[in-house]
Amino acid sequence: MRSVATIIRESIAVKEALVQNLQLVRTIELVAQIFIDAFKADKKVLLCGNGGSAADAQHIAAELSGRFYYDRPPLYAEALHVNASHLTSIANDYSYEEVFARSVLAAGRKGDVLVGISTSGSSPNVVNAVAVAREIGMITVGMTGETGGKLAASCDHLLNVPSRDAARIQEAHIMIGHAVCELVEASMFQKVTRLSGFK
Repeated sequence: MRSVATIIRESIAVKEALVQNLQLVRTIELVAQIFIDAFKADKKVLLCGNGGSAADAQHIAAELSGRFYYDRPPLYAEALHVNASHLTSIANDYSYEEVFARSVLAAGRKGDVLVGISTSGSSPNVVNAVAVAREIGMITVGMTGETGGKLAASCDHLLNVPSRDAARIQEAHIMIGHAVCELVEASMFQKVTRLSGFK
């Protein structure tokens, strides 16, 4: 059995590799600016993923639609899996591979942003959602592991964490999400009241 210290060191090593990848750091900054431009144009950010990636999608959406560090107006961000009735009806009547694509068809508009989160980069329902989003004219962002999987070729912007370990990738994904939320908030709103971050 591996030690806790080893697990922590592995997590740190992935983040060290990420910060040394200047292209990836610039892409994170670019994605933050894409969010900013979309919100300023009265557009929205939709996010999707499965399992832990669904939790990350919901977490990032909550930071944007609630608040991160500052009291400020909410931003329109939504995780596509949170309506259980919709999710299960589409999975039952069509297939699980269509659950996010149908949501994008219903809610997505040209100029909106879709973030597809998949550690493998090849989750069929996420890949299908990205394909539909591009047809609509949405801006697509993939958050994946090292290879990027199928999302590498289909997303406008790829945030591929330099790891093939799903747990380490997910830890880096939420860190990237937090970085984007902080950049968005600091750029768009006056820093009147900084909150502790405890919720």
